[in-house]
Amino acid sequence: MTPVDFDTVEALTFDCYGTLIDWETGILEALADLLGSTAERPDNDTLLGQYGRFEPLAESGVFRPYRQVLMDVARMFGDEYAIRVDDTQASAFAASVARWQPFPDSTAALRALGGRYRLAIVSNVDDDLFAGSAALLGVTFDQVVTAEQVGSYKPARGHFDEVLQRLALPRERVLHCAQSLYHDISPASALGFRSVWVNRRGSSGGTGATPPAAATPDLEVPDLVSLARAAGV
Repeated sequence: MTPVDFDTVEALTFDCYGTLIDWETGILEALADLLGSTAERPDNDTLLGQYGRFEPLAESGVFRPYRQVLMDVARMFGDEYAIRVDDTQASAFAASVARWQPFPDSTAALRALGGRYRLAIVSNVDDDLFAGSAALLGVTFDQVVTAEQVGSYKPARGHFDEVLQRLALPRERVLHCAQSLYHDISPASALGFRSVWVNRRGSSGGTGATPPAAATPDLEVPDLVSLARAAGV
């Protein structure tokens, strides 16, 4: 991979869930509440793989808020395990996003990076759900671009076009940082952005809660501390 020249970077754009927020733990905890003891619980990798299949299906077609997407995902899990998921349970599953916890390194690394770069979020989420995550992160972002605002879900290009317009920067001055090859690294690279793959899964194998995808980032790091170190902050 070609090392990133951080002196040419003015802004860092971040995916949120999976990159800054530990979404796999959040998903598994929400599924434990949803499925309870009424279904034989498969292993975590199986559950995450099913989530990675269900979520894009729920996002396809006419755009709907992410809460509705996640409510449909909850119902798909109910169908998969032959349990009844009512509206209250589906709504609770969706609302859990706002309580999913940041990775331990996220806040300190973001604050360090924010001392040198403009920081932006590009996330497949509703505004109100991200507000809960932002409070947990405790970091002020220069721009926040959500699916609710652009009316589409990554890997569609809407988030990337919008964040460039808001930052008023050429894409050569922006570095996109994300965990998902499918949602982020592949489309960002196709659009001419330099990218950093924050490979949170490391040697765990598989793609977890994201669909598989082929993509070549400009830099790979295991966490945000390593990103900050590479940036020299």
